[in-house]
Amino acid sequence: MEFRVAIPSLSRQALQGTRGLNSLSSRRPQYICANCRRQLRGFRSSISKHGPDKRTQIIWQPRSDYMPEDKTEEFKRYPTVTSDMLRSRRERPRRVKMLMRDFIEDSLYNPNYGYFTKQAVIFSPGKPFEFNRMRDEPDFYRLLGERYTSFEDKLDEKELDETRQLWHTPTELFRPYYGETIARYLVTNYKLSLYPYHDLLIYEMGAGNGTLMLNILDYIRDTDPEVYARTKFKVIEVSNTLAHLQNKQLSHSLNAEGHLAKVEIINRSIFDWTTYVSSPCFFLALEVFDNFAHDCLRFDPVTEVPLQGSVLVDANGDFFEFYTRTLDPVAARFLRVRRAASPKYSASSNLLGSSMRRHLQSLLPLAPNLTRPEWIPTRLMQFFDVLYEYFPAHRLVTSDFRALPDAVEGVNAPVVQTRYRRRMVPVSTPLVQQGYFDILFPTDFGMMEEMYRAITGKLTRVLTHEEFVKRWAYVEDTQTRNGENPLLSWYKNASVMITV
Repeated sequence: MEFRVAIPSLSRQALQGTRGLNSLSSRRPQYICANCRRQLRGFRSSISKHGPDKRTQIIWQPRSDYMPEDKTEEFKRYPTVTSDMLRSRRERPRRVKMLMRDFIEDSLYNPNYGYFTKQAVIFSPGKPFEFNRMRDEPDFYRLLGERYTSFEDKLDEKELDETRQLWHTPTELFRPYYGETIARYLVTNYKLSLYPYHDLLIYEMGAGNGTLMLNILDYIRDTDPEVYARTKFKVIEVSNTLAHLQNKQLSHSLNAEGHLAKVEIINRSIFDWTTYVSSPCFFLALEVFDNFAHDCLRFDPVTEVPLQGSVLVDANGDFFEFYTRTLDPVAARFLRVRRAASPKYSASSNLLGSSMRRHLQSLLPLAPNLTRPEWIPTRLMQFFDVLYEYFPAHRLVTSDFRALPDAVEGVNAPVVQTRYRRRMVPVSTPLVQQGYFDILFPTDFGMMEEMYRAITGKLTRVLTHEEFVKRWAYVEDTQTRNGENPLLSWYKNASVMITV
């Protein structure tokens, strides 16, 4: 019979028991921050049992001392929805259930209340930083903090917003040097294998303010006019707000003269893509994978059977987490592809440990009925499907974080955080009010590389961020007077994967 576990989470109390330590806000936690944000974990490990009928046994794990009512009947009765079904809704749903990945997708990308479509504001520091004039990295931190404060003060003059979701990217902090680094890689590899038989066709997914696009085009125009004449740049942007901002940047930037005819901004989700692109192209996905929705699995410690997580939203808008043995086709396919791509990889062994240990644990009172959660990147697998089906001649350039501090519980677990009164507030669960919290995952580059190769048939190379930058950047441009280099030290926990 079906086996379910319900784990409640209180959406209206999501901010209780948390604290934000950084006034300088970044949605990208850095290992180098002097005041690392901490996350309070108040989860309890005890287990209680409800109901005498073992055929439909329900076991739940309260995350706090608050004792919630049993929501099993609602879970059976409420309809199942998907993030696609919720796109047209202007209000957050109630009295429904959905898979965890649909809840995350809806929270981040719903057109009417999603985090990236309505809440997110990307910090722009103004004129580029003059790193060679700075004394050291602390001097950079000080100047960055001053510009952050000035930037937000100007926003508050127009409209005061205590919950403004403001964050920065390496493209903005290290403008134009970061974009020039990517441009050198693109131009060099284009001239080695594609020029002059093909145009330089570049796709960028999730372009933010459009700064990377402008920096790349500026560099190509100024250093290689012949390649610039053959260059086309297409942005795939899911957010209406950011797509409008990118068009505005392109039209009003003094340095963007001539770029307008070369750029096309496509306001669409990559997962709705239907156009076949036969031409060779470079596909940029920088700091994008961390916001792809994940499914949540737990394993039965006795049978090793995986159970898939779902979220129930009750009549009050509170969230409850259920697990069932029935895997949906996407999660089931992910496990098959991962097993085929990397037979040595076993999530269950990483979570379960040895059979002897599990047997001994099962004899203990209040022994856990399920393993810790594992968060699997099912949306990332679907993105590779899109590349394989519609961009057969692509070359992927992707960068993301292989590890993140202050994550919630589990393997490959996300960081969940919001911003309140200019301070970052991390929380202990992704089951929080949709649209007001960033949910970002680390990227397992070893597993991702194996799955990408299995799905697309292409070869890859993985480098650390520092290795890639040292190879393609003029690192002297971002070096301070004492020899420190923020472009290298700020992203020690990031990696780059490229198609070869």
